[in-house]
Amino acid sequence: MIFNCPGARRVKHPEPENKKCPSCGEAVEIWTDEVQARCPKCGTMVTRPQAQSCLAWCKYAKECVGGDTYNKYMKNKKNSVKYEYQTGGG
Repeated sequence: MIFNCPGARRVKHPEPENKKCPSCGEAVEIWTDEVQARCPKCGTMVTRPQAQSCLAWCKYAKECVGGDTYNKYMKNKKNSVKYEYQTGGG
């Protein structure tokens, strides 16, 4: 496993981010390795675009972060692109 790739840092070591719920304005915590979370106040699903990462193109990506993490990133990326297409943006 590769341990020094700076491009995979936020995937290997996720951090929380707060996004504003578009329905009620409540702060919703979404981790950097996730694309969506449910608002604790009104229940709306809050989605954020998946950040670009070298995991999308690097031939060592799966080895770098591990198969489960890589597969989760690729699934989130697909869902993020679908959301952006449906809403016209992030």
